[in-house]
Amino acid sequence: YKGVCHKALPEEGHIRPGEILLGTDSHTCTSGAFGQFATGVGNTDAAFTLGTGKTWLKVPPTMKFTFRGEIPPYLTAKDLILAVIGQISVSGATYRSMYFTGDGIASLTLEDRMTLTNMATEAGGKNGVCDVDDKTLQYVNARSNRSEWDVVTEDPDADYIEQHEWDLATLEPLVAKPHSPDNKATAHQCADVKLDRAYIGSCTGGKITDMIFAANILAGNQVKIPTFVVPGSTEVHHDMQRFNIFGLPVGKSPNGAAPRADQSVEQVLLDAGCNVGPASCAACLGGPEDTFGRLNEPINCISTTNRNFPGRMGHKEAGVFLASPLTVAASALTGKITDPRDYIETPIQTGAAGIA
Repeated sequence: YKGVCHKALPEEGHIRPGEILLGTDSHTCTSGAFGQFATGVGNTDAAFTLGTGKTWLKVPPTMKFTFRGEIPPYLTAKDLILAVIGQISVSGATYRSMYFTGDGIASLTLEDRMTLTNMATEAGGKNGVCDVDDKTLQYVNARSNRSEWDVVTEDPDADYIEQHEWDLATLEPLVAKPHSPDNKATAHQCADVKLDRAYIGSCTGGKITDMIFAANILAGNQVKIPTFVVPGSTEVHHDMQRFNIFGLPVGKSPNGAAPRADQSVEQVLLDAGCNVGPASCAACLGGPEDTFGRLNEPINCISTTNRNFPGRMGHKEAGVFLASPLTVAASALTGKITDPRDYIETPIQTGAAGIA
């Protein structure tokens, strides 16, 4: 068992630039972070492809999303994609390819780019895709048994059906309020919302960088509400045990002696009072009543997951607020939606763990 397929496939070397990936889940588009055309299909289409080695796809028009500048320490890619969906709506990219580019995207780790492309489907997108660069090739070369790639790049005269652009310095930590990913608000605007639970996990928010982001907020503190942590894969869980909050092997620190350098990410989370479960989808899709972290009552939960429709994480009257791991962790400490700028000012280093 490896974990959630959208996280495990890249880890196992099955994701390569320039190729096509079809999967029977809408979040298959996650792998577009590696310059691959990745999209979800139904069971019948999948069976036909498995039987014949062929498929049929209509070429989607492309929407271009450009992010400029350096990402501030209080933002993650989750804030970027919530900004996109909040602007164009959950149907704004229906059967369109969502192309994420700009120096702001180039500065992101591969795992943060996966957050962007993962939620393309929340805007109705056929797929999401990022440029292939040295970070991409470093990740793929370390895992795949191939050494040559058919990299697809932007044509100089490319035609886009829509173009949108953001300056990262102008964005704030965002939240998607119930019951839609496009119900956008800033974390500051939601400061009066009381919470009953926090959840860090899923193919969107259960990567090692997400865990490091959360652990940096939670280190040395205690959560005020039940906080569930679910790694997206067994590799992520293993990394939580061998890396510290600096993204370095336990015992190593970036600048001499540093607090908690000798503690693993998992230990920091446990010491803060979090409940850490095994790698899985867990409560992201609801599931049976005994599912780890499931919302069995009409409560408010802030989550790093990707959807907040009624009943998505369990009880149909529960309120799910989508946010970044930084915002979720900060909110877990206060019991209400909290802007992570209250807790962090300097960039978080993900080191080797982030495939920077």
